[in-house]
Amino acid sequence: MKVAVLQPGYLPWLGFFEQIARVDTFVVYDDVQYTVNDWRNRNRIKTPTDVSWLTVPVKKEKHLEKFIKDIEIDNSQHWQIKHLGKLQSSYNKAKYFTEIMELIDEIFKKDYKFLIDVDMDFINKVNEYLSVSTKLIFSSNIPSVGSKSERLLSICKYFSTTHYLSGSAARNYLKESIFTKDGIVIEWQDYKHPYYNQLWLKEQGFISHLSIIDLLFNQGPDSLAILTGEKIIEKPDWVVIKHADDFKKT
Repeated sequence: MKVAVLQPGYLPWLGFFEQIARVDTFVVYDDVQYTVNDWRNRNRIKTPTDVSWLTVPVKKEKHLEKFIKDIEIDNSQHWQIKHLGKLQSSYNKAKYFTEIMELIDEIFKKDYKFLIDVDMDFINKVNEYLSVSTKLIFSSNIPSVGSKSERLLSICKYFSTTHYLSGSAARNYLKESIFTKDGIVIEWQDYKHPYYNQLWLKEQGFISHLSIIDLLFNQGPDSLAILTGEKIIEKPDWVVIKHADDFKKT
């Protein structure tokens, strides 16, 4: 039994879905504190001129004291119209534009109160498109004890986990020894971002670490094989590789 535990995000990047595809059970860590200016409510796409952020506005009242699952959206800002328009103008020339827009279009027309519902609708839509059958369970529905490493261990024990897949950033705080003591092997996800066919390569180069929506619009049904490394697209020598972090964060 292989398990991963990760906070949900808005239009997550490729590595998020690679984790889901690699495990038997994926625990959506929804009952931990919400963090500001993080991936819970925003992500990046490629536009004809640069990298652009798509951000779901949230209500500010006591949001630093709330769990992710309790964060409410500020719908007065008409974010859905803005995001839909930005995706249409940025990807209308992509090979799989029509196919992917039909997949996600209803998300931008549905009434939402909580951020978690938007995040999960998108994640579930992508999993369905990729034919990923991993079971997703909310941590808020799992009896667990402790905090940080101890709580993650408690969640793993609930599922009789043998292998726990963790992002490499957790190396700084995860107490690996307590997992080993309970016979649980920790596997670290050191994700190597793949190259794929993007728009505006000659003008901008290849930009990594964008939302998975960029991959879906450009590669369609090949997206899962590309993000897991089963299919490799060779990079032309003339293409310059850039990281989304290199662009101004606006």
